[in-house]
Amino acid sequence: MKNIPSVQKSASQPQKLAALRQAHQDWNNTPDVLTRLTRRLSTTLSLEQQLAILADELGSVVPFDTLNYRHRIGKQDFVYATGMGGPHRCEYRLGLEGANYGTLSLYRRQRFSDQELEGVEMILSAAICPIRNACRFIAIEQASLTDSLTGIPNKRAMDDDLQRASQLSERHGQPYSLILCDLDHFKTVNDTHGHVVGDHLLQIAAAELEKAVRTSDSVYRFGGEEFAILLPLTGEQDAREVAERIREAIMAIQVDAGSKELRVTTSCGVATFLPKETAQEWLARADEALYRAKHQGRNCTRVFATIS
Repeated sequence: MKNIPSVQKSASQPQKLAALRQAHQDWNNTPDVLTRLTRRLSTTLSLEQQLAILADELGSVVPFDTLNYRHRIGKQDFVYATGMGGPHRCEYRLGLEGANYGTLSLYRRQRFSDQELEGVEMILSAAICPIRNACRFIAIEQASLTDSLTGIPNKRAMDDDLQRASQLSERHGQPYSLILCDLDHFKTVNDTHGHVVGDHLLQIAAAELEKAVRTSDSVYRFGGEEFAILLPLTGEQDAREVAERIREAIMAIQVDAGSKELRVTTSCGVATFLPKETAQEWLARADEALYRAKHQGRNCTRVFATIS
């Protein structure tokens, strides 16, 4: 008697596998738009690709002229748009479990009917979970590239951007420059005033660096008290002027350290990308220029000069 359940289970297993096979075929071949949409969205975590799929499937049911999606993920604005124009609009704030995952708007020349709006809402209800996952994936990627203390990109982000910048400079012959700056005597700040004050100083320094450069430039926390600034379309002389502006901005920082006002200076090293060199060689030259600045009195800028 004890063997009967296992025999019955074994006997039904082929039927179960056949049913699973049929279900898999139905899943892949169904003409149902919601099943097809869900299946297509499950193939990617790219929010841009998901929105393209959503626009494709949605347009097959409810015609529209423009789809616009916008969402702020972390510190970045994500915008996706397809099509043009249309005076009539329907707009949906995409939310799930109390969290916001962006706003989607549809535009067209004719007014949307109630039945069409109901269809849009059903399709969005099938798409919201994949969209949530894609938004979370972007947020996780951002976090992995962001310094938790200062909120600016970290060394991993810098390494990726330096590689990309060197390739662009090589391909298009456009100048890119790199500045490394190191807060002078920062260990003394931590030893004298504690890490809370030191961390506060690093946060202020990062904010001042971002104010001192263009929106097209990128600021990174490269190490403990070391920052990097990537300057697209910037030659050696202009990069030196930016480094001097940064140095003056850091000198202007004032932090209340209790018994006295705390000030800090910075040393800067500048290097402009050279053809045929690697991103690491470029970084090494900027680091060499910074080394000279640190050992030639600090609170100054040194350039790894190139011979043209």
